[in-house]
Amino acid sequence: MMTTYAALLRGINVGGAKKVPMAELRTVLEDLGLTGVVTYLQSGQAVFTADHGDEESLAAELAEAVEKHFGFTVDVVVRDHAYLAAVADACPYPAAELEARQLHVTYFSAPVDADRFAGIDQPAFLPEEFSLGDRALYLYAPNGLGRSKLAEQLAKPRVNKGLVATTRNWNTVVKLVELTAAQ
Repeated sequence: MMTTYAALLRGINVGGAKKVPMAELRTVLEDLGLTGVVTYLQSGQAVFTADHGDEESLAAELAEAVEKHFGFTVDVVVRDHAYLAAVADACPYPAAELEARQLHVTYFSAPVDADRFAGIDQPAFLPEEFSLGDRALYLYAPNGLGRSKLAEQLAKPRVNKGLVATTRNWNTVVKLVELTAAQ
């Protein structure tokens, strides 16, 4: 049975580091036997169908192939359409009323619980807020991610220890749902 997935590559094509041309990434994915490969933007999203594996094994397979082809390691999170749609649907913030730069989702490689964020005093960061979902964190940052003090706290190693975490703005969240539905 074919399943449609999105691969989220963390930290590529940022500030000239870890250059991954999207045409080459598509070829790498196709060489793994994945089909219907489409990339979105230059920031590390690819959509594909596969008839083998699961999210974790596909992420490991893709990370290994990227390292072999490009010569550097990249963290990869792979999620199927149903998960991506559920995350978008479960957003606790009024996404339709916000600018895309104000709302972000961080996708985690494994489940997270509130204990991981116990040291963060949320009221001190208002009006910024975050909320946990299924292997995801929603961040409302009214002045954008680049100016978010809360995002800095959420990105600290003590919070993300042992996890792969990669963040996308709301436009990308919605586009990935659309692209994985279209396959």
